[in-house]
Amino acid sequence: MGGQPLYLAPRLGERLRSLLESRELLHTLTDALGSPLDMVVPDQLATNLEQFRVVYRRHQLSGQVFFAHKANGSSALLRRLAATDAGVDVASLAELQHALGAGFTPDRIMATGPKNPEFLWLAARTSVTVGVDSRDELEQLAALVRKHALDRARVLLRLSGFETSGVRVLSRRSRFGTPVRELEPLLEAVERHGDVVDPVGVAYHLDTTSLTEKAMALEGCLRVLEECRSRGLRPVAVDVGGGFGADYLADGEQWERYTTELTRAVLGIRPPLTWGGHGYGLRNEGGTLRGSLGLYPAHRPVAGPRYLDELFAHPVVAFDGRPLAALLLEHLYDLHVEPGRALLDQCGLTLTKVLEVREPENGGELLVRLAAKADDVALEEHGVLMDPVVVPRDPARPGEGPVAVHLFGSLCLEADMVTRRTVFLPRRPEPGDLLVFANTAGYCMDFHATHAQQQPVARKVAAWQESGSWRWCLDDEYWPITSVGGAQ
Repeated sequence: MGGQPLYLAPRLGERLRSLLESRELLHTLTDALGSPLDMVVPDQLATNLEQFRVVYRRHQLSGQVFFAHKANGSSALLRRLAATDAGVDVASLAELQHALGAGFTPDRIMATGPKNPEFLWLAARTSVTVGVDSRDELEQLAALVRKHALDRARVLLRLSGFETSGVRVLSRRSRFGTPVRELEPLLEAVERHGDVVDPVGVAYHLDTTSLTEKAMALEGCLRVLEECRSRGLRPVAVDVGGGFGADYLADGEQWERYTTELTRAVLGIRPPLTWGGHGYGLRNEGGTLRGSLGLYPAHRPVAGPRYLDELFAHPVVAFDGRPLAALLLEHLYDLHVEPGRALLDQCGLTLTKVLEVREPENGGELLVRLAAKADDVALEEHGVLMDPVVVPRDPARPGEGPVAVHLFGSLCLEADMVTRRTVFLPRRPEPGDLLVFANTAGYCMDFHATHAQQQPVARKVAAWQESGSWRWCLDDEYWPITSVGGAQ
């Protein structure tokens, strides 16, 4: 096994830990509904929302928490959230229809992302707020409102390319949003269409984990809001998008140790840690380490609500070092957020059945084939490295371990690898056992799932605790009023 096991144990909240301990339930579900199988925990979503609300109250701020629907297509999760005071951010026509059908009223829906005419029309027709990405999109929306005699459309102007003190803050190009340097023609269009569009605020969404970049973008938005007011407009909100992240691992030291050993493996100092010498973005050029580690920072103690808290507390040099929260409060602006991954933290599991365990002829790591495709467990697609949990079919069976394994999918493709790295498990899995991937609800559950080779994508169930026991039903059958009358 090449030394001590390099575990990357998942961080497990109370609910997910309890589910993983419900061995008989997990095996019963996969026997009945197949493998892979996704499980979502709607009540955890409501708990996560409240944690964001606590941060708002601490800083005495108002605003809406919009769930980024694209992170998970679950009806159960969406319906549970509709029973709270949260909003939902939809990025397609189907997502908008889903949100309306789940119980969200239009005033709690934000339409973002690329929009076709049908999406724009339904958004305007139902009076949801539209996050416009460009002047052209604003013109298109205005034309639809006029042509169909619709009510004045509420819009958020999505911006990008912020600069502070002459230095460009947004270091990476984005195809979303209007660059701040093009603000003047955008505002002129807003004024020209003032009879059919109502600019309620500005927005941004940066593809970065950098707190500094996001704080500077928020500072830039505050300046734009003041420019809007100077023109006689009356914006009331700024939307900072998502990107608050999640902390996937239970032990930060395991993450530091693994990434250190991966670097040593790429340089040839220790035995390989991946299939075929894959380096996750790192490469060895003549004994020199090149490239950059293309992985999500799986251990992020400052994530989710804590990240938002630090953003609020971030000092703004241009405003005498006052925190951003104080500036928002001073101007009576609402602060909207659009978390996806962060709101879905600890909200789901992906169950996969072990089909085959082989020992290579030349020894080494076990080859484990799962009844799932790599796209069904898209952790690595998002750069997330995290160990699955072994749930044995027979708990009384003596457990041999620890063992090093490679996890393969069920497609007839060499590339169908559930994980490219060597995974270390505390016990040897056997056919019929389950490997359960924790915390997959945020993007890693069904965002990349396909019907390749006509193999099914994972079915989905919702689970909740009632009278000390876990209950379940099919995802589409869950409503916040669902009780023991459903499937169990």
